[in-house]
Amino acid sequence: MKIGVLLVNLGTPDEPTPVAVKKYLKEFLSDPRVIDLPRLSWLPILNGIVLPRRSPKVAKLYQEIWTEQGSPLLAISRQQQQAIQHYFDEKGKDVIVELGMTYGNPSISEAVSRFTAQCVDKIIVLPLYPQYSSTTTAPVFDAFAHALKRHKRVCQFEFIHSYHDHPLYINALAESVQLQKNEHLLFSFHGIPERYQTEGDFYAKHCRETAQLVAQQLGLKESDWTLSFQSRFGKEEWLKPYTDHILENYPQQDIENIAVICAGFSVDCLETLEEIAVENKEIFCKNGGKSYRYIPALNASQAHIELLTTLIDNRC
Repeated sequence: MKIGVLLVNLGTPDEPTPVAVKKYLKEFLSDPRVIDLPRLSWLPILNGIVLPRRSPKVAKLYQEIWTEQGSPLLAISRQQQQAIQHYFDEKGKDVIVELGMTYGNPSISEAVSRFTAQCVDKIIVLPLYPQYSSTTTAPVFDAFAHALKRHKRVCQFEFIHSYHDHPLYINALAESVQLQKNEHLLFSFHGIPERYQTEGDFYAKHCRETAQLVAQQLGLKESDWTLSFQSRFGKEEWLKPYTDHILENYPQQDIENIAVICAGFSVDCLETLEEIAVENKEIFCKNGGKSYRYIPALNASQAHIELLTTLIDNRC
């Protein structure tokens, strides 16, 4: 069989400019999966207040982390794509690996068109979100299904729902931690509105299971680690505890040396490289913290590629 593998991540602006960031944020924040408020009330707020205010600020943050290859999210996702393609080429398997973004470029629709043109027999969709969420994984399914509508030839496909408790994933995270003496481990996951959890989203449950399994693998006591949620948006209550509040209060609890791992991010991006590694470090140190260490995402590490190729190989 000729297999098409579609790796999908959230997306990124094409450039670190207010115009490009505004275009990207508009597509992202217009998705009802992400912000499920009534369109008649939300879209005027988005276009009239949120985008004009946030786009210049976010563009400046992107400028701080931008590389010659583009945004870190796109550059590292390309490395993952190339490493996975190399793996299957070495095995002599007829596998074509494409990269798509739910929002922005390269698009999921373009990847599906290339698969169709090459007459693949099966498509394996791998959202690069270990923990399922209706705000991240589900939009990938929506975009993939929408892309299929353009084609008469719809081959069989398989959609990987989540892999938050896969042994190779847990092992890779645990190996990346390398805790130093007296360090407290903080698992910081991207937040979602708390209401989404009560409406059936698996995300919070998956995050807790991931953190517990990694802590267990590391042999940590309950007092040695904490789980929190970052990147809240708007006035609604989000999943708690909040990462910035945790870091602000740690020194008063005699926790002065910490390591932070963002186990929900498959690649480093704005939320890890700026929000966690810079902004939240400043909060911690300003309030009396002594040692703060950000643990990079798994990115294109050998252990991560082994996990991703295993997830795919099992479905080929």
